[in-house]
Amino acid sequence: MTTEEEYATEIRSTRVEADTEKIKNIQQEVMLASQDKSMIREQLDLGEELERIDYLLRGYALEKDSETGEVSWVKPTNDDMIILSDYGVHLIRNTIAWYINKNTLLSNYDNDTILTKMEDFACDLNDTVFMEYEKVFQYPSLDDCKKILDARIENKKRLRIYALEVLGKKVSDIDKEDIEENILKQLEPIIDKELDKIKQQIIKSKLKRFMLIIREIQDAVHSTYNRAFMGQERKTLREHIHISETKGDRFNQPQKIGILEHFKRRWNT
Repeated sequence: MTTEEEYATEIRSTRVEADTEKIKNIQQEVMLASQDKSMIREQLDLGEELERIDYLLRGYALEKDSETGEVSWVKPTNDDMIILSDYGVHLIRNTIAWYINKNTLLSNYDNDTILTKMEDFACDLNDTVFMEYEKVFQYPSLDDCKKILDARIENKKRLRIYALEVLGKKVSDIDKEDIEENILKQLEPIIDKELDKIKQQIIKSKLKRFMLIIREIQDAVHSTYNRAFMGQERKTLREHIHISETKGDRFNQPQKIGILEHFKRRWNT
């Protein structure tokens, strides 16, 4: 191979190395940019948090599948865990969506402004739920009340049978039927009142959760406002973007050793 051919081969080899290094830098820059976008999107996207709140408002619970090990939201089987009606869930879910979002995160509030906004929000939400509690809370159905009444009748029957047995009396099947018949006869004139009483007892039990639900929602909104305290969320994102741009500039810096200089060094070795 002549000197000119060696020179041309070396030039081509040097260019290939430079192009390879350039492609590697571009790939690293693209990868970092993708990671940065994912991180920023995750930081500002509160959709998962709103979905979690929606499940909690509906009384769902996280349960782990013993076979697959997967964790998922499971619908409550106990009606006592269902506190809010569909209307109530929709009302609260839509209300907090106006606050728990990226516009709030990227705002700039001082402590006094946050406290004022939280006071207004908590008071208005409290008043709205209180005035519409008949629609907001899940009222029991007739079947729910009947199940409870049937359980109470059965309990009374067992108590009377037990009392007779304690006295040493043998209770036959016919005696059990007579006891149940007597209980139903006593209940017949007031069955409507008993069902209504049961209904009121259930709703009162659900209303006991009123203040706790308000507190939980208030804290969720307050946490979002705190992330916007003195523009901290915006500041954090700007710093992150600045660091990313610095990394990108480092990758895009021209090589200190040019092709000819690189060739000369290799030629002289």
